[in-house]
Amino acid sequence: MSEKYYVERNDNNTTLIRELKQDLPYFCSEFFVGVENQTTPLTRLNYAYDLRIFFHYLCTQLPQFQGRTPKQISLMDLNTIDATQIENFLDYLTVYEFNGKTYHNNEKAKSRKLSTLRSFFGYYFKKEKIDKNVTEKVDLPKLHEKNIVRLEVNEMVDLLDMAETGYALSPTQQAFHRHTESRDYAILALLLGTGIRVSECVGLDVDDIDFSINGFKVIRKGGAQVVLYFSDEVATALQKYLEDRARIPELDPNEHALFLSLQKKRISTRAVQNLVKKYSKLVTPLKNISPHKLRSTYGTNLYRETQDIYVVADVLGHKDINTTKKHYAAMSEDIRRAAANKVKLRSE
Repeated sequence: MSEKYYVERNDNNTTLIRELKQDLPYFCSEFFVGVENQTTPLTRLNYAYDLRIFFHYLCTQLPQFQGRTPKQISLMDLNTIDATQIENFLDYLTVYEFNGKTYHNNEKAKSRKLSTLRSFFGYYFKKEKIDKNVTEKVDLPKLHEKNIVRLEVNEMVDLLDMAETGYALSPTQQAFHRHTESRDYAILALLLGTGIRVSECVGLDVDDIDFSINGFKVIRKGGAQVVLYFSDEVATALQKYLEDRARIPELDPNEHALFLSLQKKRISTRAVQNLVKKYSKLVTPLKNISPHKLRSTYGTNLYRETQDIYVVADVLGHKDINTTKKHYAAMSEDIRRAAANKVKLRSE
């Protein structure tokens, strides 16, 4: 992954944080400075979004703040908030309106926002600038287990065939497909064949690929740079795309991004999400497939082949083995199926 891309992404997130802070109480700036060395710009950006809706809730839903704006809330006002009001905030998050749009939050999203508040209140309580941290009295929402959504082997084959041929696309889609066939196929092959994150995929530069070892450089979460490896099948897809990329007319010689949009610029995360959705809906319409689901598909397949959860964790870049478990939890189905023939009712 290009270090320049990584720096630009962090710079963009930092700029967004500064813009969002303009709508937050003055004392929030101290919090963002205080947590800077322990968090990434993306984490702090999520903090800013969460705090914006929290202070909007205070000013629109709580009597003691009625008629005030978030900018008019003081640090001492945090002492007037109790645990029940935090619980009501979580309930409010289920469905609410902000800036003319309606938003919904499931228990996972609520849990993240409560974690933000815990960090926020905890910071000022630790600094002895507020009297209590009421968020510690509020339980995190119970997270319900979700079925693991992933592609089966035949669906993987169909997805790659669809990207390669475009046989079920609409006439309009086929017109674009002629220009993106090798790119789309290479992206899907890379996601399915290595399990990289979509952000890592779009951040790749041409020079990050080394076909002598069938490997490429990525910068993982936290900034660590590692080399990942791919199969000969993926190598063939990438080489075909690079041949087509070299023939793109009037391409800026200073554009080093591996995967390009039709505008001859680095492809965006949203564009990759859309192309995965476009092809997968034709292949398996009942499954909501995203780049992350392709990552889960790879993790599941890798576990099937290795039977080693630690290998899966290392390749996927998971720091916590519990994060990896979801990629092989579905193996219990395979185990139950195999167990059916293990117990004999009558000897032969």
